[in-house]
Amino acid sequence: MRAYQVQTAEGIEDIKLIELSEPVIAADEVLVKMKACSLNFRDLLIPQGGYVRNDIRPIIPVSDGAGEVVAVGSSVSNLKTGDRVMGNFFQEWISGPMAMAGLHSALGGSIDGTLADYFVLKAHAALPIPEQLSYEEAATLPCAAVTAWHALVSMGNLQAGDTVLLLGTGGVSIFGLQFAKALGANVIITSSSDEKLERTRKLGADHTINYREYPDWENEVLALTDGVGVDNVLEVGGVGTFEKSIASTRVNGIVSMIGLLTGFDGPAFNLSIIFNLLRIQGIYVGSVEMFNAMNQVITENDIKPVIDKTFAFSDALDAYRHLAAARHFGKVVIVNDD
Repeated sequence: MRAYQVQTAEGIEDIKLIELSEPVIAADEVLVKMKACSLNFRDLLIPQGGYVRNDIRPIIPVSDGAGEVVAVGSSVSNLKTGDRVMGNFFQEWISGPMAMAGLHSALGGSIDGTLADYFVLKAHAALPIPEQLSYEEAATLPCAAVTAWHALVSMGNLQAGDTVLLLGTGGVSIFGLQFAKALGANVIITSSSDEKLERTRKLGADHTINYREYPDWENEVLALTDGVGVDNVLEVGGVGTFEKSIASTRVNGIVSMIGLLTGFDGPAFNLSIIFNLLRIQGIYVGSVEMFNAMNQVITENDIKPVIDKTFAFSDALDAYRHLAAARHFGKVVIVNDD
C-alpha cells in the first residue's frame, strides 16, 4: 500500500511517500480503507520533532481519517465490512478521565495514523459516520471538532445564552462557532481578514473583531459584553493571545487552552486568574464518549463541516503547505485518489 511516513525531524518537505505492506490486524481491530483524512496544526509539528510522548519515527502521520471497513478482527462484533467509520484521536480513551495509556495511543503521533491507503483502528474507537456526512466531511471531525466539543460542552457546560470567544478561523474555531450556535450561545470571533469575518457571520457569528484593526481586541470583547467578559474562550494561540484571552473572560469564566499557534513559551502567571477566579482548562482532544455525544448533536442539527480545500492523496504535501500558509478557513482535507 502507499503510505506517507515521517522519517526525520526535518520538516514537512522530508515526509516520504513509500510502499508498505498492508497492515495485519489484531483480534480487537478493524482494517479501514482510507477515503479521506484531514490535517491539523499538530500535523505540521510532528515532522519537526513531534509532541511530548509522540516523538516517534518512522511513523505514518495524521490523526483524522474516515473510510470503509474492509476487514474485522476475530473478536469484533460491533462492526462489519462495508461500514463507514472514523477513528477516535486517542484509541484508548473511551470515557471518563484520561489515563496515561490513552496518552500513548494518539493516531499519527504515538502510533501510525491515517495518511495511507489503509489504516488500523481499535474496534472500540471506530465510530460510525453520521449518515448525512460524506467521507471528506467525516474526516474533519476526530481532532478539531472533538476538541471544540470537549472545551465548550464536556468541560465548559455550555448553556443557551452563554457567550463564547473564538480566535481565528481554523478548524477548532469554526467547529466551536457551529456548536455554540446550535446550542443557543452567543459568539464573538476574531480574524485578521474582513472576508473571513464576513463568512463567520454567515455561519451565525454574533460579533466579529478584526485584530489587525483592533490590536487590543480584549477591549472590544469587554465593550461587546458590557464590561462583563465572556463565559469561555477557545484559546488556540498561546504567546501574545493568552493574556488577552484572560482579560476577555468574566469572573468565574473559563479559558480553554487548546493550541499553540503563536508559540510555546510565554508568561504563565497572571493575577487576573486569581482575582477573577478563572478556570484555565487544558484541552487535549477527547474521548470516544465525547465523540459520540458530539455526533448526536451534529446529526440532530444537520451540521456540515466547513472544508477549505481538498487535495489528492498524491498531492498530500501540497495540503501540508496550504495549511502551513495559514490562509485556510475551516479544514484542509486529503482524499484517496487510488
